Amino acid sequence: MEFRRGVERDEPEINLIAMIDVLLVILIFLMVTTTFTRFSEMKINLPTAEANKPQERANEVQIGIDAQGKYVINSTPVAYGSVANFAQELRRASAGLNEPVVVINADANASHQSVINVMEAARLADLSRITFATQGPTN
Repeated sequence: MEFRRGVERDEPEINLIAMIDVLLVILIFLMVTTTFTRFSEMKINLPTAEANKPQERANEVQIGIDAQGKYVINSTPVAYGSVANFAQELRRASAGLNEPVVVINADANASHQSVINVMEAARLADLSRITFATQGPTN
């Protein structure tokens, strides 16, 4: 007795629509929860300014910072020991000047921490007028 003689059997198949829905939900979840960090790959060019060279002012304290972290105050090399010691050197360099302006000449490859050290020392030395020197564009 064979009752199913004329009926063809359906082949089992995978429901693709449900699988695509699940994959899209997983993809959205991964995109939302993933953080992209590329801080080590960032290349930053420090700004350049186009302006005429300012005239020399008598009440400036010139501070130079090179790429190796060496400091110079008014063309005199200064060893950096701590912020307090550097503030004392800034007080000596600005003695006798009326409202001196601290001009920071930092190398493009100098660390930001070395610039912050100079700014903190200027704050401790009560030198509140700080400016940064930039260079013109090189063609």
